[in-house]
Amino acid sequence: MLPGNLQTNHLCDCPDGALPEVMRLLSFNIQVGINTQKYHHYLTRSWQHLLPHNGRHHTLGEIGKVLNDFDLVALQEVDGGSMRSGYVNQVEHLAREGQFPYWYQQLNRNLGRFAQHSNGLLSRYAPELLEDHKLPGFMPGRGAILTSFGKGKDSLLVVMMHLALSTKARANQLAYIRERISDHKHVVLMGDMNTHAEDLLEHSPLRGSNLHTATLPGTYPSWKPARVLDHILISPSLSIERVDVLPNAISDHLPVSMHIRLPHALCNPG
Repeated sequence: MLPGNLQTNHLCDCPDGALPEVMRLLSFNIQVGINTQKYHHYLTRSWQHLLPHNGRHHTLGEIGKVLNDFDLVALQEVDGGSMRSGYVNQVEHLAREGQFPYWYQQLNRNLGRFAQHSNGLLSRYAPELLEDHKLPGFMPGRGAILTSFGKGKDSLLVVMMHLALSTKARANQLAYIRERISDHKHVVLMGDMNTHAEDLLEHSPLRGSNLHTATLPGTYPSWKPARVLDHILISPSLSIERVDVLPNAISDHLPVSMHIRLPHALCNPG
């Protein structure tokens, strides 16, 4: 069952249940539209986490241009409509900018009119299922969006997430996610996972899950990428057609894109 606040823009007519042979995925931590370009900007532009600023709308426009070429987008560090964003729901705004007919905002930390810390989903295809999951942790405020496309054993399960900074909290969160993907054949995990791929696949509760990914260049910090913190992990039944870290230094993270080939049964239901 879809939650009541899954939103539709009615901007295109997508055939029910049909998915493309190759689905274009993107994961992007947009840092609520703050264009951080140097380490000292974390200090000098820190006020932008609390107050509106004139450049945020321009930055959102640049982010929107990046999203246009994708079918399914996971957004992290999005504001759901508070004073700092000029009361703009950034998930809704980017969905309209990119003409995504389906979008969902997951509110993880509600600071009222001061901040609406959120994850976001944008999709050109109608999900069959969408669930909002609060991830375990000492400090609340991390979440995962679980969504599936298609029906039955051949459905595609996609989990979008923003994981914790600490190793212990991240392990608890990945154990929670592992439990929820264990019975599914076609799985995608995507988001800001705050650690590198080897740690995720070899030294976390995801070990033995048979998930895989491609070797990527750095995604953080965007102005001098040295660490790969943003990932798209997929099950063996899905194959990678193309993978890129996009050179769009709009946030403090660079976006990660992956084109995946889907099983025939997903593209030709019934």
